[in-house]
Amino acid sequence: MLQNRNLRALMLTLVLILGVSVAFLYGVSRPHPLHAHSQILHPPAVMATEADRAESPGQVPASLLAETLMGGRARGGGFGSSPAPSAPQPMPRSPAGGGYYSRPMPGPVFVPVPDYGYRPAPTVVVPVGGGGVDLGFVFILAIVGFALLPVVLNYVRAGSGNSGTTTAPAGSASELHNNIVTVSQVQIALLANARELQRRLNALATQANWGSQEGLSEMLRETVLALLRSPEYWTHVRASSQTVNSREAGTRLFEQLSLGERSKLSAETLVNIGGRLRQQPPAQPLDRDPAAYIVVTLLVGTADDRPLFGEIRSTEALTAALRRLGSLPPDYLLVYELLWAPQDESSSLSRDELIARYPDLMQI
Repeated sequence: MLQNRNLRALMLTLVLILGVSVAFLYGVSRPHPLHAHSQILHPPAVMATEADRAESPGQVPASLLAETLMGGRARGGGFGSSPAPSAPQPMPRSPAGGGYYSRPMPGPVFVPVPDYGYRPAPTVVVPVGGGGVDLGFVFILAIVGFALLPVVLNYVRAGSGNSGTTTAPAGSASELHNNIVTVSQVQIALLANARELQRRLNALATQANWGSQEGLSEMLRETVLALLRSPEYWTHVRASSQTVNSREAGTRLFEQLSLGERSKLSAETLVNIGGRLRQQPPAQPLDRDPAAYIVVTLLVGTADDRPLFGEIRSTEALTAALRRLGSLPPDYLLVYELLWAPQDESSSLSRDELIARYPDLMQI
């Protein structure tokens, strides 16, 4: 009777422990509503809407934004899909040419034992202490289990969350082929006297090399060289470099940055997407301000597991960032987009238009 009561007590204890463990596991694994979207990466703040600028004191009137701003755009490459897992090994074929069969497992080996007529006597184990179960020991195990459960769960969740997105050493094959990517943006405002840069960008955008990996890398180097050859015209800059844990997230971030910059243009009069060229005659308004500007934007997606550069507040830091982009290996360059405005060599942005359309630019 005592043994039956102890057994029932043990079963009730195990059921209680199991119920509390399931409830605790559910509470730990369920995302909190306030943090359900904490993993979503957002790009840097883009241009505010015209209504917000109109309501803010000291901002440029919305009438200035009504002026047409024709820009150029060239793009090539893409992030692609996530790296595919390694293919499973094929099953071996039967020698007779039939179907597949699994590898044979070694079976038990029976060793005959001679029968000498001896039979061992049965062993009887007599329980000590009345044969009862020590409930105190069970409760101690339960307390230790509850103390270690959060540590084990955190370890398991950390391991599953980092699966396939572990940062690899720089320059390694793992960095090139894993799922981590980096999206970088460099935006430079130059004095409109840099007409040669405008002509160079127009020439680069009309080439067909935007459709190949090697050609895309060459276009990025040529763009960087054209900018590095005219540092005396640099006036403002905006830059960011962000690393995300999946190529899908990199695609979303890249497209958000691209749409944010394209929305500042009234039209795109020169477009080259992957070698497919589309061009239309641009309008030719007269420059209304002698202190006029040209804005060039570089959007780059790479296979790097770390940001390419930090904050840029000087011409030295901008030079270093451009050189970093220009020295990217072709295998690391996944996607590149070039935008510049105005596209027409006879047009430029006034200072008020620059402030209104590109308020996040920082003077250097």
